[in-house]
Amino acid sequence: MSKLDNPITYLKGVGPAKATLLEKELEIHTYGDLLLHYPFRYIDRTRLTPISEISPDSQWIQIKGTITSVQTKGNGPKQRLAVTLADESGTVELVWFKGVQYFRKMLTLRKEYLVFGKPNYYGRQLSIPHPDIELLEGPVTFTQRLMPVYSSTEKLNAKGLNTKGIAKLVRTVFESIEPADVHEILPKSVLENEKFGNRYQAFINIHLPEDESVINEASRRLKFEEFFFFQIKLLQLKHARKKFKGLVFKNVGEHFNTFYKNLPFELTGAQKRVLKEIRRDTMPIGEADYSAQMNRLLQGDVGSGKTIVALLSMLIALDNGYQACMMAPTEILANQHFDTIRGMLKGMDINVEILTGSVKGKRRRLLLEGLELGFIHILIGTHALIEKAVKFKELGIAIIDEQHRFGVEQRSKLWLKSTIPPHVLVMTATPIPRTLAMTLYGDLDVSVIDELPPGRKAIVTAHRFEKDRLRVFGFMKEQIALGRQIYIVYPLIDESEHFDYQDLKSGFESIERAFPRPKYQVSVVHGQLHTTDKDFEMQRFKDGETNILVATTVIEVGVDVPNASVMIIESANRFGLSQLHQLRGRVGRGGDQSYCILLTDYKLSSDAKVRLQTMVDTSDGFKIAEVDMKLRGPGMIEGTQQSGDLGLRLADVIKDQPLLERARTVAKNLIEDDPSLEKPDNINLKNYLTRNQGLQRIEWSRIS
Repeated sequence: MSKLDNPITYLKGVGPAKATLLEKELEIHTYGDLLLHYPFRYIDRTRLTPISEISPDSQWIQIKGTITSVQTKGNGPKQRLAVTLADESGTVELVWFKGVQYFRKMLTLRKEYLVFGKPNYYGRQLSIPHPDIELLEGPVTFTQRLMPVYSSTEKLNAKGLNTKGIAKLVRTVFESIEPADVHEILPKSVLENEKFGNRYQAFINIHLPEDESVINEASRRLKFEEFFFFQIKLLQLKHARKKFKGLVFKNVGEHFNTFYKNLPFELTGAQKRVLKEIRRDTMPIGEADYSAQMNRLLQGDVGSGKTIVALLSMLIALDNGYQACMMAPTEILANQHFDTIRGMLKGMDINVEILTGSVKGKRRRLLLEGLELGFIHILIGTHALIEKAVKFKELGIAIIDEQHRFGVEQRSKLWLKSTIPPHVLVMTATPIPRTLAMTLYGDLDVSVIDELPPGRKAIVTAHRFEKDRLRVFGFMKEQIALGRQIYIVYPLIDESEHFDYQDLKSGFESIERAFPRPKYQVSVVHGQLHTTDKDFEMQRFKDGETNILVATTVIEVGVDVPNASVMIIESANRFGLSQLHQLRGRVGRGGDQSYCILLTDYKLSSDAKVRLQTMVDTSDGFKIAEVDMKLRGPGMIEGTQQSGDLGLRLADVIKDQPLLERARTVAKNLIEDDPSLEKPDNINLKNYLTRNQGLQRIEWSRIS
């Protein structure tokens, strides 16, 4: 056992209280975890900034000066210590809001100090809050030129575990261990081919660097390591899944053929290609009486025809004596799928039912009984499908729509609905960037519908400001006069003291004033409406009885009104790219030219400007996903997190993409040569992955 496995509570300067905080705030449990808490940047402590050069744009700075004034200001909780520091070029105020009495006693007038901190405004005055400060007894000396900066939290800062405190603990770890305690994990062949140094030296160079060159060298090795471990796990899963027993769909029979022959339109080439891929997944392997279990991700932009592919896949399951289900994130979408699929199958001997939270009492009991007896062939529903009480006679395929709206654990529960896990087809209209899909989701089979049905017109998207509101209202009236309908979507229901953007209630009132009855009819739909009222208002809009539907994001997915040609998104800067793209997809479903108008005020963050410009520039879901990934991060693919940093501590899948691709290539070659990592050169890697990376736990990435 290595000293790196020692609990962090045993490290000098930590103790039980700080250990608990480190575990809770940063997930640091051992010495080794602390070494994996890498600096996110470095500061050159040899540089001194003249006070006159301090500006609002200054980051962390270091100054040398003499204290000319020490004052306590304010009373009670608002008390602060204000200290004036002067050098030959000017003066600056140092401010402490905590430890006021301690620092007042510690600091001495007319003494020279070395100060390190980040300038900020207090009121209208530029000052340095809570700086590091050190009394100078002689010339300035530096034991370490490059100072690492670590992420911390407010609670850790309060216990002295700010960046300086964490750096001190890291140095203590290095004083407590030997190079032999840092076990090498990468196979010798990889180290030699990639020209990497040893792991211990990489840790030294990333935490206690002598210059920038050793940081770059250590960073490359440690980033590669993170990507490599991740790819090894994905590729092992993919290799194992090829042997994973799945249900066999031997026949394409009456249900599929009858439906396909009567389709009133021709499938696109992309739809046909995806169907062939699904068919290939579910057929028997050679002469065996089983297939590999399908776990396929179906990407397709809004309106590309994913639902028809899903239905045809379910019909193949029915032709082989199995049941099928489709899980949707909202009741509105579930009901839409139910109405659409039941309508498409009209006249066929197929029993389609719906299960949502609104299905209760006797109706629910009879539905569950019919499902378990096999009388129900296709079940559409919300997350109600994954409840324990829901039992299928024999579930053959599970379709999951809009997968980004479900937690991974929720989706995984569908696996438990059959003795042999059903085939899984996950659909998303929020595509994964082409360049990263196979690298990040390497254990999944990916299908792409990259064609839109013929006759669809591109949606015109425009960004407008508050001053343009009357012009927008005029355009809306022109569209209504042409017989079109309009969505207006708001981010909130009620006013919030924290946000100054439009809310649905006040927006609804202003719309009713601008579009008075009886000439115009306006509906309103939001999450707080009772389901019956919501359905009533939605039906009025679908039937063309209302001209305008004012709504929150409950209509983000699943609403299909071909006559609706205009989507107005209020406070569009408050929505993510995925939501904006989904909302825009609610129009453009008929033959008429459609429009999406993004309304905002002038106060826009840099990210918001990028999102809005992206929407104006393109309707390509893959390009939008690329930008979204750069802004938000790709998510923890192997875990349950839906967006963020993939659990990577140092590497970045966007900035370090070439290194990611190299790591995947190296990992792929290794797994092809030694799938179980049994060769002597790979044993350390296998032991590390088993011990630290949780290979025995549920692998959520297999659920997609």
